[in-house]
Amino acid sequence: MIVPPLRVLIVDDEAPARLRLRDVLGDIATRVPNRVVGMAANGFEALRLLDEIGADVVLADVSMPAMNGVVFAREAAARSHAPAVIFTTAHDEYALDAFDVAATDYLMKPVRAERLATALSRVRHAPDGDGEGESRPHFCVTERGKTIFVPVDEVLYLRAELKYVTARTVEREYLLGDTLVQIEHEYGDLFLRIHRNCLVARAAVAGVRRVGEREAESHWEILLHGLDETLPVSRRQWPQVRQALAL
Repeated sequence: MIVPPLRVLIVDDEAPARLRLRDVLGDIATRVPNRVVGMAANGFEALRLLDEIGADVVLADVSMPAMNGVVFAREAAARSHAPAVIFTTAHDEYALDAFDVAATDYLMKPVRAERLATALSRVRHAPDGDGEGESRPHFCVTERGKTIFVPVDEVLYLRAELKYVTARTVEREYLLGDTLVQIEHEYGDLFLRIHRNCLVARAAVAGVRRVGEREAESHWEILLHGLDETLPVSRRQWPQVRQALAL
């Protein structure tokens, strides 16, 4: 059975970014069949193209003049044949807004081929009428030109460091292209936020302990199964963590 290619519309106010996405789409076309049906420099132009030629999925920059990506996504969702929207951005502060409009995925620039292929695969295999589909059973990691699949249920915690997220298993660490907000949105039932830059797997929590004798200086730490390492819980997150762990 021949699988028809996904019709992709690229929306970005910067021409080099549009051309790079087109090239990356071409690189992964054998794995995830796709065809670029148009490119737009802003949300208004993208809506016009949607009405004229349609698209299965839109790769939309979030920060654009005139109409940003979030507003565009809301307008696109009102169409009778609404496309799936995958946001691309150099910043992660818009992630919560992105998922408020049911974005399929949220990719950090420069967009990597493996992450884009994973995002398009989610669109391809999503049930009709639901662009989000099911949670991925693994994270895709690219190391030295090779793709490694890291099972989600083997990850003990995830920590944001600079522009990357580190996933820790019992054996080692992996660098992911996902943001913590995206992971929390997709796997909220598996991971618990304990700090603004850290999520811990609920199943990996072995207990908690209080550190420090003086009330003003003390804090709580998470104990982990399989690791001697402990994770600090921020004062802001402690009430939610205590409630989630039924302490």
